[in-house]
Amino acid sequence: MVQAVRGVDYSLRGGEVLGIVGESGSGKSVTSLAVMGLLPRTAKVSGSVRFRGRELIGMSEAELNKVRGRDISMIFQDPMTSLNPVYSVGYQIAEAVRAHHGVSKAAALDRAADLLELVRIPNPGQRLSAYPHELSGGMRQRVVIAIAMANDPDVIIADEPTTALDVTVQAQIMQSLQAAQAETGAAMVLITHDLGVIAGQADRVLVMYAGKPVEIGTAEDVFYTARMPYTFGLLGSLPRLDRPSERLTPIPGSPPSVVNMPPGCPFTPRCPLAIPLCDEREPELEPTTDAGHLAACHRSDELVGKSPGDVFTTGVADTEALAHFVEESEELA
Repeated sequence: MVQAVRGVDYSLRGGEVLGIVGESGSGKSVTSLAVMGLLPRTAKVSGSVRFRGRELIGMSEAELNKVRGRDISMIFQDPMTSLNPVYSVGYQIAEAVRAHHGVSKAAALDRAADLLELVRIPNPGQRLSAYPHELSGGMRQRVVIAIAMANDPDVIIADEPTTALDVTVQAQIMQSLQAAQAETGAAMVLITHDLGVIAGQADRVLVMYAGKPVEIGTAEDVFYTARMPYTFGLLGSLPRLDRPSERLTPIPGSPPSVVNMPPGCPFTPRCPLAIPLCDEREPELEPTTDAGHLAACHRSDELVGKSPGDVFTTGVADTEALAHFVEESEELA
């Protein structure tokens, strides 16, 4: 049996944005699919997922169908696999409305048009009759966002919603997500491998590696006072918009396979600060000196005041650079 995800523990408050970041294969999407009850039947999910006092793990499919889309909705990475190519986008949005509300087809289509306008699709009334292949990638993703917000959910899970989109369209999608959250008042889980996407967007950040959380804290904690070498590596890989020729600080090597997880800390083979203890015992996620800031590293206390360039010496990155990047991202948003 392969343990794809372990030790994940987080909570959400109304209107909060939690960013979950990490490389491909770190367990970000699997975690959210488990929350939604969308993993294959062969997968075993243990632990607890509570929504407003109700336990979701162990619910029947019929009970979960009443929660999915109405209380908790999900935006998947590829809109072409989320949308049915043989139905118009108006029909698919209206179908999401009628699945949880006993309204007429006409009322559902009116709601669909309002949602398309809210996510900034031009001529929403005309676009209702369009099919997915007639829309651009960015517009298809906005249709998926409209479906996700159709029933004013309390939680929206966005699984890499800006993947394979150019920077301009990424900004438009993020604006649509902000509009969706403002309209519904929902809490949001924003999953991405790109810290730049959540800069200026997330209230808290959860960093995952090899299927386990390795750092969690407010966005300010993670961006300015990281306490785990892997997080430093992610931050050092961010390109500077004002210094395009500056060398980045990459993380050497590749993530481990969860099939044959090495003993000790999974990041040890790639970590420039590894010591013998790292090979012997996996660090627990423990509080740092900052309230609510947790990190899983035996040497986290030694990282106070350090920058990515101090940890990974192949490039240059500093706290001032990260602050500048966050400010630029907020301006784009």
